[in-house]
Amino acid sequence: MKIYWNGKSKNIIGNNVKKLRKQRKISQKAMAEKLQLNGFEFSDLTILRIEQGTRFVPDYEVVAIAEFFGVTTDELMKTEL
Repeated sequence: MKIYWNGKSKNIIGNNVKKLRKQRKISQKAMAEKLQLNGFEFSDLTILRIEQGTRFVPDYEVVAIAEFFGVTTDELMKTEL
């Protein structure tokens, strides 16, 4: 499997996840808990690592996060949201 790595980040959604989460005024822990209720294995540390770009995000998690925020996967993956 080839993992996205541009020398800075292992994913392209981290900044947008952080922006959307802060806009909705929810903590990393609260976000993780809500995703867990939907059957995904997220922790606050998982959210932190995604936002920092230190964690690869598989496609099914991109879909789950997009659905969580009510945006499309295309919107989530834009360089500027």
